[in-house]
Amino acid sequence: TWRRDVEKETAEVAAGRVRADKAYAAQLWSQWMIERTDAALAEFERELPTIDQQSDEAVLDLVRRLVLTVNAVDEVEVGRGGGGYETGEREDLCEYIDLSLTEVGVDLDGLAARQNIDRSEITDEWRMW
Repeated sequence: TWRRDVEKETAEVAAGRVRADKAYAAQLWSQWMIERTDAALAEFERELPTIDQQSDEAVLDLVRRLVLTVNAVDEVEVGRGGGGYETGEREDLCEYIDLSLTEVGVDLDGLAARQNIDRSEITDEWRMW
């Protein structure tokens, strides 16, 4: 979504429909951040079908590794002068994690109950963004 928004806005600027000083997408989502986020999500997607979806430990370890990687991307992006993950991006990433786990059969409500957390808090222990 972020890449598509940057490409769309870049085309709008090139066509003269949006002034360059009003373009925001590339500032919010740098190519560097998009590429690293995509790589982190691709690794998560590669590993997801290989873990024991019934094991809270295995699921949470995979989530932890993804969140720590995304934390590092965010930290570097902010250090580079970018905005990092803002509220919308945070919500997108959390929704992606939830949907991905659900698609492979993880019972997130059950996992959350066993961990004494709300389903929406699955990333909270590690998340810095």
